[in-house]
Amino acid sequence: MLFALGDYVSPLADRTAQLLKARYTGRITVGQTGAWLKERQAYGQYAVNVGELASDGVLHDVRIFEFDNRGFLMSMMQVDSASVSDDDESWQLQKVNRIDFPIGDAKKTNVDRTQIETLRWPNRLSAEMVAAALLKPERMRTIDLFQYIRHLQSNAQAAQRYEIEFWKKVFYPLSCLVMVVLALPFAYLHFRSGNIAGYVFGGVMAGISFYLLNNVFGFMGNLNNWQPWLTSAAPALIYSAISLATFWWLVLRQ
Repeated sequence: MLFALGDYVSPLADRTAQLLKARYTGRITVGQTGAWLKERQAYGQYAVNVGELASDGVLHDVRIFEFDNRGFLMSMMQVDSASVSDDDESWQLQKVNRIDFPIGDAKKTNVDRTQIETLRWPNRLSAEMVAAALLKPERMRTIDLFQYIRHLQSNAQAAQRYEIEFWKKVFYPLSCLVMVVLALPFAYLHFRSGNIAGYVFGGVMAGISFYLLNNVFGFMGNLNNWQPWLTSAAPALIYSAISLATFWWLVLRQ
């Protein structure tokens, strides 16, 4: 039940909320520079900049830079709007201003400018990948995170942040188990001999501190380039060890 809510219901609800918010407050943006994506193909590679995401899922203020295998800029397309096809294999570009640069021809020095009303651009940048660049990665489904990580790695891009979020989702059942283990020392205490409010407060603070440590480890792992799986599992292992050690001490003392 928790997996279904966290992996299906929550991402869908968060994306719907973001698009609904954009309908009344304006388009979704990620700052003045926009969101950057990278697409590598057999004959070259592309750098894609997306300025805004409208409430209907249409991308606005899109710029597409095409490079050859040597890294030279071949062309640039300024696109008014773009929409991802249903099969996630192409984008439909509207009002394209294309600029082609002379590469490998010493006699040709002028750039060619072309205006195209509609253009189909084949690529493997799916709607989920665009949403990952514009929305929060922790709200993505596990399978979408995995596919986006593979896309980043295949294009030689940093995927540390998304790998940490992926392993957090994988170890989520372990986090639930840690909450049960944290309750063991409190279950063994004799509440009649002390103030029960203090024990309840201590349990709440233990749960909050575990949540904070989990977030801190995520940021530290991203900054220091720690192993993603170890960064995600370390808080749960630390608190499980502390809780079991406390429970063992209480059993020996009693």
